[in-house]
Amino acid sequence: MTVKPTTAGSSLVTAPGRPKLGLWGVIMVIYFTVAGGAFGIEGLVAGSAPGMAIALILITPFIWSIPTALMVTELATAMPVEGGYYVWVKRALGRFWGFTQGWISWLYGLVIAASFAALFADYTSSFLRLAFGSTIIDDSASVRWIVAAGLIAGFALLNIRGAKAVGDSSKVFAVMVFAPFITMFVLAGIRWATNPVPFWLPVTPPDTGIIGAFGLGLFIVMYNFLGWDSVSTILGEIEKPLKVIPKAMVIAVPLIILAYLLPVLAGLTSGVDYTKWGDTAFFPELATAIGGRWLGIWVAVGGMFCAAGLFNAMVLSNSRLPFVLASDGYLPQALVAQHPRFGTPVISIIVCSVIYALLAFGPFQTLAVTTVLLYGVSLLLQFTSLIVLRFRIPNMVRPFRIPGGLPGVIAISLLPALIIVLAVVTTARDEGASFLWLAAAFLVSAPLAFLITNALFKRGQPDRLTHEMSAADRAEL
Repeated sequence: MTVKPTTAGSSLVTAPGRPKLGLWGVIMVIYFTVAGGAFGIEGLVAGSAPGMAIALILITPFIWSIPTALMVTELATAMPVEGGYYVWVKRALGRFWGFTQGWISWLYGLVIAASFAALFADYTSSFLRLAFGSTIIDDSASVRWIVAAGLIAGFALLNIRGAKAVGDSSKVFAVMVFAPFITMFVLAGIRWATNPVPFWLPVTPPDTGIIGAFGLGLFIVMYNFLGWDSVSTILGEIEKPLKVIPKAMVIAVPLIILAYLLPVLAGLTSGVDYTKWGDTAFFPELATAIGGRWLGIWVAVGGMFCAAGLFNAMVLSNSRLPFVLASDGYLPQALVAQHPRFGTPVISIIVCSVIYALLAFGPFQTLAVTTVLLYGVSLLLQFTSLIVLRFRIPNMVRPFRIPGGLPGVIAISLLPALIIVLAVVTTARDEGASFLWLAAAFLVSAPLAFLITNALFKRGQPDRLTHEMSAADRAEL
């Protein structure tokens, strides 16, 4: 395969005739980078009890997701360039903080993507167990890794074909995820109507107050609602991003809330003890209790498509980060090589996929809290950039502008900041502060990497990626 280098200041998939993501492709990429279905939310119910779980699913988007979606929409339409939040932070806070944003985001993206590959193996195991009584994946770590690695290889090839291929496949995956859950919800509703019981009780676990139950589930909900900014790294591969991004966010927010809420409500009517919901692949068991073995198998298949869609979208977003870092001279220039036909960062995709395969060996439960904290730091840098750019460049062209002026922007930014602090404090109080050491190690790696990559690769070269756009360029978008 022949690859071609990227010229200074160039972006991905800008040549005429190369297909780009349209509105529904973008919505599906957002859906899978944020949620992908209710899979993974089960631990919320087990830890915080039914009533608090429902409250957290409804409340958290207003203080966590919607502020982030508003921030992303303003900055994405003001600077609709490849690299997204890396370029935004660099423009507002300088080269070091821009690098830190890109580096941290790449690191936690690697962990999250690998965890999705492992989740695919979990749901494949659930399907084989329900459909054929086979425990081959459960019994062998090697088989489990081979399943995950097969997913990684297949979707690396799909991602090399470009963002539109990822968006089109995500539409199919979404149908495969939604269909069994909608069936599960309808059957559960009919069943509950014949015997209405208060499925929302208890509101909190025994001997746990409202604040404690809220704190127990907060990190789980935050983890399941993070990723709204991931679409920003592929802005150069979206058709008319100035129009598409605001519309996509408006549709994606309620869609994702319902994607979590409806399956949880259905599962709570199953009669299965909520304390047993801790398994990450538990929805097939709930579906079996509601509709029988056939529905459990169908939901397990939906879980496989969910994990595949999550991984697929994460590869799309995460692989652009080493590409843009290399384009600015911080990483080896081989990473800016593009596929001659599809214009995608083929070497970057391959390198990321190899790392995913290596990480797919490990357990990820212990990294979930650390990942949320790293994402929180990344998000705070973006919100800080939003405020700084409003203050320093008030006349920047902003096709979408968060209302309320500078006070409105500050108020919007404080909500996620407060919830990050609350989540860290409550988790440290309930589970100890050991997770902070791992997060600190990830964070310290950013300035070290900045010094090392400047010495090895950049060596005083000017940045190549720019954020300035001409009127003609903006008109095309």
